[in-house]
Amino acid sequence: MSNYSYILLIPLLPLLTFLVLGIFGRKYFKTTAGFIGSASLLASTVLSFIAAKQYFFVDGKLNGVYQKIIAFKYTWLSFSPNVSIDMGIIIDPISVMMLIVVTSVSLMVHVFSLGYMKGEERFATYYAFLSLFTFSMLGLILSVNIFQVYIFWELVGASSFLLIGYYFSKPSAVAAAKKAFIVTRFADLGFLIGILILGFYGGTLDIGLLIERLTATQSAEFINMTTASFLGASMLTWGLSLIFIGGAGKSAMFPLHIWLPDAMEGPTPVSALIHAATMVVAGVYLVARLFPIFSMDPSSLSLVTYIGAFSAFFAAVIACTQTDIKRVLAYSTMSQIGYMMFALGISKLGGEEGLGYMASLFHLFTHAFFKSLLFLGAGAVIHMVHSNEMKDMGGLRKLMPITHIAFLIACLAIAGIPPFAGFFSKEEILTAAFHSNKLIYGVALFTAALTSFYMFRLYFSIFWSKESTLQHHHGEGTWSMKLPLLILAACAVLVGFVPFSNFITSDGKALETHIDLIFSIAPVGLTLIAISIAAYLYKKENDTPSKLAAQFGILYQAAFKKFYVDELYLFITKKIIFPFIGQPIAWADKNIVDGFMLLLGKTTAKISFKIKGIQSGKVQNYTLYFFGGILILSILFIYTWK
Repeated sequence: MSNYSYILLIPLLPLLTFLVLGIFGRKYFKTTAGFIGSASLLASTVLSFIAAKQYFFVDGKLNGVYQKIIAFKYTWLSFSPNVSIDMGIIIDPISVMMLIVVTSVSLMVHVFSLGYMKGEERFATYYAFLSLFTFSMLGLILSVNIFQVYIFWELVGASSFLLIGYYFSKPSAVAAAKKAFIVTRFADLGFLIGILILGFYGGTLDIGLLIERLTATQSAEFINMTTASFLGASMLTWGLSLIFIGGAGKSAMFPLHIWLPDAMEGPTPVSALIHAATMVVAGVYLVARLFPIFSMDPSSLSLVTYIGAFSAFFAAVIACTQTDIKRVLAYSTMSQIGYMMFALGISKLGGEEGLGYMASLFHLFTHAFFKSLLFLGAGAVIHMVHSNEMKDMGGLRKLMPITHIAFLIACLAIAGIPPFAGFFSKEEILTAAFHSNKLIYGVALFTAALTSFYMFRLYFSIFWSKESTLQHHHGEGTWSMKLPLLILAACAVLVGFVPFSNFITSDGKALETHIDLIFSIAPVGLTLIAISIAAYLYKKENDTPSKLAAQFGILYQAAFKKFYVDELYLFITKKIIFPFIGQPIAWADKNIVDGFMLLLGKTTAKISFKIKGIQSGKVQNYTLYFFGGILILSILFIYTWK
């Protein structure tokens, strides 16, 4: 077995970069911070590809099955002989795949930001925050212990808070950062409780041992966890459902999705990194990591299935009405993550029945490249027109030829047009849904058509629609902005041809998959129809879209207002939680808790005032007290002796 200890450098290099740039950046590396951060990520990316080659093609497979390899493990806190928090590195198919995704996309964002963020006063701070986020995400995916996952999970949340609120002088950015932090904290409380439940009944926090014990139907841990119940559900169902709630918060699943559109207040390259390819797929990764345990509980898998499917459809409908290009992409991300979630939910463990698992992670892999390409392309457009609104765009294909072609490739990929990457992964998800749940298949098929419509609505509105009114423009940006677009565009074309099912499956064994051209007729046909409708409505400027919006009336307005979910949260918070829960608790805190402590202090002060005369400093008084005490003790002694 080869030595994998060098993998420790992959997360440590971004951590070192964060410390150097965070402490010394603004003073010593004001202009070179971007190059330092990019060089550090380039080294991590190269090491990730070396690790992938070594694992997948040299020594990761044993007897036809990919093994889990613990490259490093250190016991940090030990609570008992069996329960401890360990810090370590796990090497297996999904962690290696995620290494490639996180480092590659992060590198592209680092390079793109060299031009996009040039001239920013806090340029070094921005790269320090990027490095912190990358370190946190890498630590999460390499964790061997479920509590180690939680530690890095929270660190990811903290670093995303810093990046979303990077423009802290903008009230909207500050509000968005706080909103993301608060919403995900509520979800993470569920995650923490779920960890404690699994750890208590499983007798360990080690992920490998947990899976081993809770998937063995004859083990005492499995029996105890499935027989113990609360409110009619087993503790296994409770534990897994609460862990999924944590994943749903990070992955912006309904109804914990409200933070994601607002998070677009951060710099656009941040959106490409956090809200397209890495942080938002943390929930999918979490369910996939614990999938052997999820597969033992149909109830929790059903929750994953239906929340994922509804989120995919719900977000796609909203995306059809939004006018801010980053918000369209945000809801698109939510929809695509929903696809990945329900694919996991309909899957089983092992063999052909595990197709959903493979398809979900395949889509995670392809989505990372074409969605980050869409966000970086949107960043280039915003950099050109200085606006996020589609009404301020149009006719940019002649002014931005490279961005235009790259964006078109990404749109074709997400729409599922062959031979682009999204076609292969989406077809696998649809195939798995067709064979597992016809209702989910129908929802997925319709959502795929909606995806094609809103993405080409966005494409035609930006690059066609009307002649550009820009009088002066500075080009598409520097080559540091163009190069990532070209690389990601190539990936959006090519990564679909990766024989993914040979490497990542639910049981570690290669899975036979193939594209059925007859099966593909329906999804590709609906996609082409949706693209044609988008072209008819948006390729040339006309008033048909506004007329259709007026005809749909209330439905269109509801979708445009995001079905008033934010307003519902505000109503519940301000009209119910604050007056009926918050204010009574505040009154009790001020009048009962603080009042008791003040009373205690005042009483102590009064008693001390009354007895302070005892310490008068007069020796004769002390002598009197001394002999008086002896007299009392003597009387007590005589009384007791009798």
